Amino acid sequence: MKIILFGVVQDVIGQSELNFELSNCKTIDCLKKKLLIQYPKLKELNKFAFAINENYAQLNSIIKEEDVVAIIPPVSGG
Repeated sequence: MKIILFGVVQDVIGQSELNFELSNCKTIDCLKKKLLIQYPKLKELNKFAFAINENYAQLNSIIKEEDVVAIIPPVSGG
């Protein structure tokens, strides 16, 4: 599965894209937990959102190997 990273998430991980093997991981929540273990600095971020195939996703959203998941940091504006 392809994961696209944006903003500060990209800065923390040091890449703009990841390839991720789902194996037993079928939800955004599972993916998030695995990423926090693999990239502990992500825990320093207050919050970030996920999208599956350009649609915002909830933690219980199902992901498939052919999906493209985006990790989107919080956006602030003025």
